[in-house]
Amino acid sequence: MVLEVALIEVVAGQEEAFAEAYAKGHPTLAGTPGCRSIRMTRGIESPSRFVLLVEWDSVEAHQENFRATDRFTTWRSLIGPYFAAPPVVEHFTDVPASA
Repeated sequence: MVLEVALIEVVAGQEEAFAEAYAKGHPTLAGTPGCRSIRMTRGIESPSRFVLLVEWDSVEAHQENFRATDRFTTWRSLIGPYFAAPPVVEHFTDVPASA
């Protein structure tokens, strides 16, 4: 399992519209083969800052099944207009608690 973490800065005053766009686009992302779960969080101290957390089967599932398809184009057309800057996106793996 791989965790995609996207740090998203939204234009001030557009937070609610962004949240609505995310809700509309959620099924497009959730229906992608290899997508296990999705969670969007919003900053308390910084309400224009959002963090998208997506669990994927692999980096390849994210890249090939989503980013390289029309699903990504649809998703980005919904949420992209609200970006204050391009999102910072990275992939992470779990660190075991014991050896």
